Amino acid sequence: MFKKICYCIIILIIYLVICNVIYTNNKTSIVSKSLLINGLTPKYKEKPIGKIIINKININNDLYSINSKHNNVDENVTILDGSIEPSNTNSIMFIAAHSGDDDISYFKYLDKLHINDNIILIYKNIKYVYIVTNIWEQDKNGYININKDYNKQLVLTTCSPIHDNKQLIINSKLKESNN
Repeated sequence: MFKKICYCIIILIIYLVICNVIYTNNKTSIVSKSLLINGLTPKYKEKPIGKIIINKININNDLYSINSKHNNVDENVTILDGSIEPSNTNSIMFIAAHSGDDDISYFKYLDKLHINDNIILIYKNIKYVYIVTNIWEQDKNGYININKDYNKQLVLTTCSPIHDNKQLIINSKLKESNN
């Protein structure tokens, strides 16, 4: 009698394990197939609107719409409020990310940029190449104090790697675009 109960329990456990494996694989397969059908990456269901690429410091990150829930510094490189799209004559894009040693510290080497370095912004399928014109630090108060020096600017910011309560500002102007 005891042997029969043990066999039944073992068979039941094997059955439950097999059912769990089938259910889990099927569920994953359904999600993966729906993402592939919709042409979306597994990271998010939403497609990015662009990329920021800085080859000198190995940055190649997606950008999401300013209204996207993924446009925040705790997930991604972020387009800040007040930005004017680069297709406009008086455009100024403000882009921020964390520095430091975390996985989300996309701008951890931003302080390695120098004047005349290139920054590539791909925005709505148009490639914009900017050249760094000025680098400085200012108090971290939630605002970026900047003169609108050029018709088309890209401003990058992150926390200062050296000074607490300061932010690093990289100002750049449009060098060329493919539009």
